Amino acid sequence: MNRLESEKSPYLLQHADNPVEWFPWGEEAFAKARQENKPIFLSIGYSTCHWCHVMAHESFEDQETADIMNREFVNIKVDREERPDVDRVYMTFVQATTGGGGWPMSVWLTPDLKPFVGGTYFPPEDRYGQLGFRKVLDKIAAAWKQNQEKISEQGDRIIAALEEGMRSEPSDAAIDSRAIEAAYQHFSNTFDSHEGGFGGAPKFPRPVTLNFLTRYYARDPHSEPARHALEMVLLTLRKMAEGGIHDHIGGGFHRYAVDGMWHVPHFEKMLYDQAQLAMAYLDAFQITRGPLFEKIARNTLDYVRRDMTSSEGGFYSAEDADSLFEHGKPDHGEGAFYVWTHGEIEAALGEFAALFEFRFGVEKDGNVAPRSDPHGEFTGKNILIGRHSIAETAAAFGKTEDETRALLASAREKLFRIRSERPRPHLDDKIIVAWNGLMISAFARGAQTLDDNRYLEAALRAAEFVYSQLYDASRKRLARSFRHGRSVDGFADDYAFVIQGLLDLYEASFDIRWLKFALELQATFDAQFFDQNAGGYFTVTGGDQAILLRMKEDNDSAEPAASSVAALNLGRLSAMRNEPGLLARAKQTVGAFARQLASFPTALPQMLVALDFIESIPGQVVVAGERNDERTRVLLRTIHHYFAPHTVLLLADGGEGQRYLGERNQALAAMTAINGQPAVYICENFTCRTPLTDPVAVADVFAQQYNEKQKP
Repeated sequence: MNRLESEKSPYLLQHADNPVEWFPWGEEAFAKARQENKPIFLSIGYSTCHWCHVMAHESFEDQETADIMNREFVNIKVDREERPDVDRVYMTFVQATTGGGGWPMSVWLTPDLKPFVGGTYFPPEDRYGQLGFRKVLDKIAAAWKQNQEKISEQGDRIIAALEEGMRSEPSDAAIDSRAIEAAYQHFSNTFDSHEGGFGGAPKFPRPVTLNFLTRYYARDPHSEPARHALEMVLLTLRKMAEGGIHDHIGGGFHRYAVDGMWHVPHFEKMLYDQAQLAMAYLDAFQITRGPLFEKIARNTLDYVRRDMTSSEGGFYSAEDADSLFEHGKPDHGEGAFYVWTHGEIEAALGEFAALFEFRFGVEKDGNVAPRSDPHGEFTGKNILIGRHSIAETAAAFGKTEDETRALLASAREKLFRIRSERPRPHLDDKIIVAWNGLMISAFARGAQTLDDNRYLEAALRAAEFVYSQLYDASRKRLARSFRHGRSVDGFADDYAFVIQGLLDLYEASFDIRWLKFALELQATFDAQFFDQNAGGYFTVTGGDQAILLRMKEDNDSAEPAASSVAALNLGRLSAMRNEPGLLARAKQTVGAFARQLASFPTALPQMLVALDFIESIPGQVVVAGERNDERTRVLLRTIHHYFAPHTVLLLADGGEGQRYLGERNQALAAMTAINGQPAVYICENFTCRTPLTDPVAVADVFAQQYNEKQKP
């Protein structure tokens, strides 16, 4: 065992018995590199990364390769999910010097941590025009011995160039809402009108794009561009729901599809995808009341409750793409847990197999096209995909649609039980704070939109876990992750995503504790990460000297950038607390990215969501009444029926929460029930309309303002 055996990260522990003398990231490794004057080989990945496993089996478990690595380099292994600060620095270098990036990431550093060569996956031998890993190691080792001074100077120049490229000054560019229209036009131009999504293969969900488009729709629901924006979202969500990227048996979504039809996925399941996609389906359900969107949102939330939740309430990080083919045998493959042969379906479902096969595209020789399976991993296998609708299936087999749904539900239950006996994919049971924040949001929103208290309970338990296990109240600091104890202090996205989750949780529970906690975290977040000079949030505090670059994330990708989420959080907090200073900070945060928004707005769709919110004069909807009064609940259910992204929801119940909110706003402090009846106050800047006590009247106002199609 090497030095990784005492680590907590599942990814590092996967490499603890490699013949490579791995070190974790830290001073022991750095000191050894300086003392022995050796370059560092830095390998970054995560535990559910398919190609990380491939490179490990091919190279890091190979004694001959390990001998070279141990002789010539100091070798460091990093879990990118545990240390995103390290990952961001060296990913920036790899992308800048190679034009691409990904994991596993392989970077060679000078003893003072400056990169000079980088890449991703290297095959063990020369393949596809790429040098084999052992040859790369030999060449770099020889170059270091021969040109050490030159390489060190090159590393200095690279870091200086990267620092210069990300230096930010106060921007005099105006926050231009025209970026919203420009982003809409770009998404419209790249939209795949047949299969949904944007662009061709491979296809990634990118929920931030869907968030932007639904908010664009809500700006003017009756305009033609708004209707088109909504249709782009709905078609994408329908196609994903029918595709193989969706787990039709167990719920939830895989990472992405390698083809353009959402059929053949990369099978890992990430918590951040489940959270964001659940929210996208909840938005679609609120807007359309379409039962498909409710079903997929519930399936996704239920999958996380069942398979990704710890006994203490925190949410696990991911499930692997790979798994064993059979118990007790070492052979494994990607998607082994999820795919089916025709014979397995026939044996499991008997006389109803044909109906299931028709619906989900099961074929005798497998249903994966060779172009989507270049290595032949899925030959003879079926990845379930909705080939025919319920109506088509019912017609083909002479049954009603209700009978067909019942038969398919029964079939899925049988297949779920059979699949549960297979070897499960590896579970990364590390609890990442940022991703838990996203999932708290999803469950809180699910509790509101679906009127399901189970989802509120899940959100509350997770928030309690974050507070009790991942928050140091004495220092007012979040940790990054939890597994057998806390890890390092949290980063910008941990604060931003948890604050968002707490705001959503307050609006679902009206427990003022969560709003107070959000404001407490916001104060720490601002003090530790905010750029007082140019605005926006750095990803790290700047206190760790081993992190060579202090950057601001300027791309909303699989996860939104911390500044994008923070800007919207600040806008919502300002609308809740009537604090102009918070709104000013929100505008300063958006303004810090004004140049990017002007030149490439589609890189920051979540930032555009924040811009739209803070420029729209956000409204407050205040319900005055006891939370447990059924009449109050009826009013809340009426409000929850509508997609109203430019409002915040508050409760005036005469208790601690109303007193706290009323500290900065006398109008809210004075709001009460009307003649003993719970009432709804609909306000802008806390200037309110006549309060309404009739749910029908409340529905009329919301329907007129947002979309008459949503009216119950």
